[in-house]
Amino acid sequence: MQSLGKIDRPTACRLSGVHDLPSGKTAQTVPFARRPMRPGKIIDMHVHIRFLGGAGTVTGSKYLVEHAGQRLLVDCGLFQGYKQLRLRNRDPLPIAPEQIGALVLTHAHLDHSGYLPLLAKEGFQGKVWVTPATRDLARILLPDSGHIQEEDAAFANRHGFSKHAPALPLYTEDDALRSLKLLHSVPMHQLFEPLAGWQARFYSAGHILGAASLLLSVGGQRLLFSGDLGRSDDILMNPPDPAPDADVVVCESTYGDRDHPEENLLTELAPVLQRVAARGGTAVVPVFAVGRAQELLHAIAQLKATGALARGLPVYLDSPMAIHSTGLFARHLGEHRLNAAQCHALEQVATMTRSADESKAIARQHGPKVILSASGMATGGRVLHHLAQHLGDHRNLVLLTGYQAPGTRGASLAGAATQLRIHGKDISARAEVVQLSSASAHADAGQLLAWLRALPNAPRRVFVTHGDPAASDRLRFRIENELHWPALVPEHGSTWAV
Repeated sequence: MQSLGKIDRPTACRLSGVHDLPSGKTAQTVPFARRPMRPGKIIDMHVHIRFLGGAGTVTGSKYLVEHAGQRLLVDCGLFQGYKQLRLRNRDPLPIAPEQIGALVLTHAHLDHSGYLPLLAKEGFQGKVWVTPATRDLARILLPDSGHIQEEDAAFANRHGFSKHAPALPLYTEDDALRSLKLLHSVPMHQLFEPLAGWQARFYSAGHILGAASLLLSVGGQRLLFSGDLGRSDDILMNPPDPAPDADVVVCESTYGDRDHPEENLLTELAPVLQRVAARGGTAVVPVFAVGRAQELLHAIAQLKATGALARGLPVYLDSPMAIHSTGLFARHLGEHRLNAAQCHALEQVATMTRSADESKAIARQHGPKVILSASGMATGGRVLHHLAQHLGDHRNLVLLTGYQAPGTRGASLAGAATQLRIHGKDISARAEVVQLSSASAHADAGQLLAWLRALPNAPRRVFVTHGDPAASDRLRFRIENELHWPALVPEHGSTWAV
């Protein structure tokens, strides 16, 4: 193995995880051994975390934990947003998939699970540990992701707007279906052994159905991965479990630089939908098929029940994935705040459009209406067709319901873009655009700090991940200055000994 003294400093930092901290101190880490391990080679007994995604961005979460020649991947997400990030999805991982012994998913959102079909396609054969609800959601989301990629590639090839000839999907629906055979579910709070000698336990994260934080015990170290943390005041999901004792914490920071407003979703949503209905317009609502879609359905059901919205206002849920996910809430009572009657109401408040023909028929419905359709950041799916049709009319509305990653169409709309490129064409953006501030499914900065503060003992270090640079660095600053714990924002591809 090449000594660090013979390589330039940036390369040495990437290999060893040695980074200059803002205080001028240097993190004490050791170089990791070259892979794969050779027979007779001395094994480094430190525990290492390698940040293969979710560092410097909110997407592509992948954390490789290594100890004594064994490797476990925590989350396996797709990169989204800017093109330079999306291109990482087609870059090979710096480690062969067959050298990863096991995988643990914190939840089913594609920025945490969507790379799994490709990993399995390229040789990963280990177990994928998930909660029961994550298993159920992955069975919906992953095949749908493959199907959408196939459809998008076919559409691009038919209309000739791709730079590639032919355009190819990252993976297919069949690839996704094969990867599902690797899933092994374990209930919340139950101890399990993802690799020999490694112990793990899920704690509810309150973000979406099945979302969990992961406590991993290996090599005498307790590593806590927050996953995506939900809000303590969410109208749909239960609050996150208190954080268990840990030596090292990997914490998300999606909203690490801001707090959510005190405004209630119902009071914010009602006047927006009343306004577009009064002018006879259509509200196109890009939603995340899991979580946000159901939260909006629940809110609309409550507004109609109280008379704040006209009972006759047509509402469509135009996403097969969201429709199937909505049905899971009744199967997982206790993981959320809804009772059986409220779960039933979710499925009654909207017309469920499953087929492509039913989706196209929505356009022929005159008068005011609300269309909830995936994806939540307008990166793909049926919502693009609705945006292409309705974005150019000033009577209409685009209602953004959550975080919009930089580089996505949703972020462009939130930034007051005057046109949007959809399916190779530039569409004028004349419709009103509103971004709800009260519909986020992520904990804000204050809630993240409260979750950390509840740890029974101070951890040795907190790695701040899953956030834009400004959000991550602001949360790091507050952890260091309010909690007085060592904290840092790891770089993409960096490795740290813990």
